[in-house]
Amino acid sequence: MMDNEERVRMAKLRRTFDKLRKWEKVIFHPLFPYKKHGNLTRHNEGSLIIIGNHYSIWDVIPAAMATDRAIHFMAKSQLAEIKFGKWEIGRAALDWLQCIVVKRDGSDVQAVKTALRYLKNGEVVNIFPEGTRNHSYDEFLPFKSGAAALAIKTRTPIVPVVEVERLKFLHKVDVIYGDPIYLTKYYGKRMTADELEKVDEWLRSVMMNMRRAFIDRHHPKIKPLKPKKK
Repeated sequence: MMDNEERVRMAKLRRTFDKLRKWEKVIFHPLFPYKKHGNLTRHNEGSLIIIGNHYSIWDVIPAAMATDRAIHFMAKSQLAEIKFGKWEIGRAALDWLQCIVVKRDGSDVQAVKTALRYLKNGEVVNIFPEGTRNHSYDEFLPFKSGAAALAIKTRTPIVPVVEVERLKFLHKVDVIYGDPIYLTKYYGKRMTADELEKVDEWLRSVMMNMRRAFIDRHHPKIKPLKPKKK
């Protein structure tokens, strides 16, 4: 049962995302154009987990467009350290968007508890299971644990959002929205860490297959990503 404080928090975040989606249409989409493919259903009812591959900081935008609701992004704690002069803009942004702050190694128990609370409230959580930005188009990075465990624990569907290329300035890219994934055969079961890892790896294969199938069918001319600067 949600208390009034939780309702106020949720309403505040909803107003924030209503504004952000207007900015997405007017400012972001014309500058970083992307075309949507696949299941374009708006998932506006019940708890939801959105997972996506991770090429850049802008990946949050296509993920947020899978629903009309507010979203809690799982964000690494290092983002809180971003400053502009004396202003702690990183921490302010994470608080403003009610992000779930996690350590890069994923060992943050409080973050898991917060995500569980939001999902039990019927809210939306976004996760980039690779954990960091991928600098190669060859394959996705190994998925870190989290998405499968949360989905099974809260009996929440997972919607995969796959970018075929990295979002670029004035360069149209393709984004694939998958059908909701229900891990129903695992509901109510006690899962070991190894078993959960296998489910996360299966989710990774589903997303990679989505991308490969699209490339095989449409043959986009994709240039390799530039190597990460050391």
